[in-house]
Amino acid sequence: MNAYISSVIENVKAKHQSEPEFIQTVEEVLSSLSPVMDAHPEYEKADILNRIVEPERMFTFRVVWTDDNGNVHTNIGYRCQFNGAIGPYKGGLRFQKNVCPSIIKFLGFEQIFKNALTGLPIGGGKGGADFDPTGRSEAEIMRFCQSFMSALYRYIGPNVDVPAGDMGVGSREIGYLFGQYRRLKGAWENGVLTGKGFTYGGSLTRPEATGYGAMYYLKEVLRHEGEDIKGKTIAVSGFGNVAWGICKKALQMGAKVITLSGPDGYILDEEGVSTSEEKVAYLLEMRSSNRNRVKDYADKFGVPFFEGEKPWGVKADVMMPAATQNDVGLESAKRIVANGIKYYIEVANMPTTNEALEFLKKQENMIVAPSKAVNAGGVGVSALEMAQNWEHLVWSAEEVDAQLHRMMENIVRTSAQAAEEYGLGYDLVAGANIAGFKKVAQAMYEQGIF
Repeated sequence: MNAYISSVIENVKAKHQSEPEFIQTVEEVLSSLSPVMDAHPEYEKADILNRIVEPERMFTFRVVWTDDNGNVHTNIGYRCQFNGAIGPYKGGLRFQKNVCPSIIKFLGFEQIFKNALTGLPIGGGKGGADFDPTGRSEAEIMRFCQSFMSALYRYIGPNVDVPAGDMGVGSREIGYLFGQYRRLKGAWENGVLTGKGFTYGGSLTRPEATGYGAMYYLKEVLRHEGEDIKGKTIAVSGFGNVAWGICKKALQMGAKVITLSGPDGYILDEEGVSTSEEKVAYLLEMRSSNRNRVKDYADKFGVPFFEGEKPWGVKADVMMPAATQNDVGLESAKRIVANGIKYYIEVANMPTTNEALEFLKKQENMIVAPSKAVNAGGVGVSALEMAQNWEHLVWSAEEVDAQLHRMMENIVRTSAQAAEEYGLGYDLVAGANIAGFKKVAQAMYEQGIF
């Protein structure tokens, strides 16, 4: 490894000892960059790496709200405006009880390169709160969102920072957040949040975009291997909006999703979740119930449910982890390899530990694709929503979907070309890191030292 890269990684480990997720993603990205740094000594001279691993700004704030019984609760809110070299900060808000600085920083760091891969002018950021919406009433969620935005609104704007949704933050939460922003600002700045409802500036296809984009990415990888997506069996983890989008597009493409998972376990539907519009639509009902249980699907459709387990031992053509970070460790990776799965397509943010990822990448007959590229369709369509807001236009679902399809094809192609340029073969993981980094690094270099 390049000596400069090694020193930066050691600096990060020393400074951020209490932030394991952040250290993990820094190591994963920087370990791919040795050939780039060797070819661009000017980046080291300008200390690009030590600058890029530190957020431009990050802040926390108190979020106080009252439940339906009149009890007062206090949560912590976060926003990490990580890098704005190529555009306004852009990245989701996550409401989940495990949200902490390490998770927000790792997500924000990944977002820098993911956003760069889209080819659109958006920088990287992330935010959220240690608030768990599971089991909360509509009124409680509304009051929390209003309190959260009352603290955040001073630091965001269409030309500054444009948050979106993430885990625990869907169109309902975005609606409450935008309503409070509008109340506080007294202005219609509908480009300040994305993932909005269709009645007030949202983009068609946005809720499905991450899942749709992941399927377009998979289709392009299969095409490179001379294979068709039709008839492929896919094991998916998660059952939220991303898994729903995967299943919806799989239904259109003729692929068969056979698993879903949640905190309570996983289901195995050998006939296919994605073979019935009723089944696909039921995922939305599960998401809106606030029960956070995948067993509900098993109860409704009479399929096996495996309590407390994850679907990594299931045989399929493609594995698409789409739930949460570090969901696949080394032992799970070994089970995936033992089942002869050729395509490992990350969809959730950093779903694989570095140890497991390195193991999977070493398998001669396996193609591994990184989440920062595979799930970029979500933020890509968010940026298209921003463009529609700026132009006061509403594009058809077909127009948005066509642009998303082209974007994902270009991400696969750009990643493959970047890896080839540095003699790495068809390495989609290294290629995505290199392609995203080079765009941001060059912008930082051209803008001078600050």
